[in-house]
Amino acid sequence: MKFLRLGAVGEEVPCLLDESGTARDISSLVSDITPDTISGLTTAVAGIDPASLPEIDQTGVRVGPPVSHPRNIYCIGLNYSDHAKEAGMPIPDEPILFNKSSGTYCAPFDPILYSDKMTKLDWEVELGIVIGKQTFNISKDQALDHILGYTLVNDVSERSWQLERGGQWAKGKSFPNFCPTGPWIVTGDELEDANSLPMWLDVNGQRMQNGNTDTMIFDPATIVSYLSEFLRLEPGDLICTGTPPGVGAGMKPPVWLKVGDKVSLGIHGLGSQEQIVQKI
Repeated sequence: MKFLRLGAVGEEVPCLLDESGTARDISSLVSDITPDTISGLTTAVAGIDPASLPEIDQTGVRVGPPVSHPRNIYCIGLNYSDHAKEAGMPIPDEPILFNKSSGTYCAPFDPILYSDKMTKLDWEVELGIVIGKQTFNISKDQALDHILGYTLVNDVSERSWQLERGGQWAKGKSFPNFCPTGPWIVTGDELEDANSLPMWLDVNGQRMQNGNTDTMIFDPATIVSYLSEFLRLEPGDLICTGTPPGVGAGMKPPVWLKVGDKVSLGIHGLGSQEQIVQKI
């Protein structure tokens, strides 16, 4: 299944996409797609004929983030072998964990916000994992059963804050609108293999990233099991799983986003996003 939310900010309607790509209103079955409703989401729509649900015309309608708002956003650093090589850093023995503030979370077509204090604004196309139920101290074999599905994420980063201002990476990862997410959550049974998905990112129409999740060092099941050893994952939590090579920091010379730039990105089966860099 593909789940999404359509409508103005604060007025989003929970939907699923049928096989033809038509959005179907599921608000009669679930009030919204939130951390409080996600654990029962697939059960609520199980056995329902999508054609029996009201159709929503998507023309000109805002696509909201696919979950109302996650309680937590976790990220895995240097999780692609080719990106670690690009960064000149060793392949990690264990997943590198950091956080993005939940205040970064936004819709897939919302603007990337730019501050005059930024000097090295960067992009990262990433596979996102959406947790489906409470998860704590589970094995890798159990992990996929705890994943609701997968989504597309742009892990926007301000590299000067991340790497030159001391402290943890979160400093350069947590500005508002630094986590465009969606357009959809695709359940694992429909996606089939999250470990072999082509992914791409363009800046102003120029291809910057062209990778595949098959170069991930730690796959989604490993990541979820690993994190559950140290913390309790909650329904709706978002895990950003790392990026392939082609980030601005890896260019020679480096390339940074500026006001007015257009960032477009996508992952096979998960849809696409587009953002314009906008000064606050």
